Amino acid sequence: MANSPQSKKRARQNERRFAVNKARRSRIRTYLRKVEEAIASGDKNAAQTALQAAQPELMRGVSKGVFHKNTAARKMSRLASRVKALG
Repeated sequence: MANSPQSKKRARQNERRFAVNKARRSRIRTYLRKVEEAIASGDKNAAQTALQAAQPELMRGVSKGVFHKNTAARKMSRLASRVKALG
């Protein structure tokens, strides 16, 4: 339990950051899910547009510290190769 005023403030800040980061993570996962669904349906055009929409979101997550840079790069690379492989 936080006792000092600074540790109480830190606890409040952490709660706010957690809520913001959780919303960002959820938003990014939604974009990634849209790409996955487009790939599963076999629609290459829809998959490409969904991937183009997901890439800036993923990179924004990196710049905000929600994801590691290499994690985002790996996800984008794998999705892009799967979209490319569609007929």
